[in-house]
Amino acid sequence: MEKHRSSKEKVAVTGGIGSGKSFVCQRIRALLGVDVYDCDTAAKRLMRTDTDLMRRLQETIGPETYVDGKLNKAAVARFLLLSDENTQRVNQVVHPAVAEDFLASGMRWMECAILYESGFDRLVDRVICVTAPLEVRVKRIMARDGIDKQKAEEWICKQMPQHEVRQRADFEIVNDGQRDVDNQIRNILTQLHLTPQKDVFNQYE
Repeated sequence: MEKHRSSKEKVAVTGGIGSGKSFVCQRIRALLGVDVYDCDTAAKRLMRTDTDLMRRLQETIGPETYVDGKLNKAAVARFLLLSDENTQRVNQVVHPAVAEDFLASGMRWMECAILYESGFDRLVDRVICVTAPLEVRVKRIMARDGIDKQKAEEWICKQMPQHEVRQRADFEIVNDGQRDVDNQIRNILTQLHLTPQKDVFNQYE
């Protein structure tokens, strides 16, 4: 009975920019054979397709939010950059729509960069925090986005400190390029009473 309850738990994977949480989610998809709800992708989709959300965004940002029915990303970016208050106002519109969409999806796994800031931790039972050393994260961001070290560090500083996220999470996966990520996932799945696809694991053993 305990196994059945645990297998129904909802699990979130979070971590700061450059930690490699998307890579970890890719491995979870492959190793466990499940869909992982990507909050960032969902938010972008809903901002383009959810008519109620589109209306509320337009009321919040202004008529320039959509041009010929298409999201004006430049206008949204300008609004967000004006103040933290503007960012909070947009989040108050977008986050509830994403939360509702996740619950309606029936998925049990979620990838969310701002899990605690958005309050999405209340939607799940367990949290996995993906971490990496600062220097590794900076190099990944620089390589991925073509920016300099200073800019990469600024982006990291805008997010919740990694140690705080780690303290609040139930599990940690260290994705430093040295430790075996698949083995760490396997250990967590064991604690969650979930069985990975053994044939997928075996090809790495």
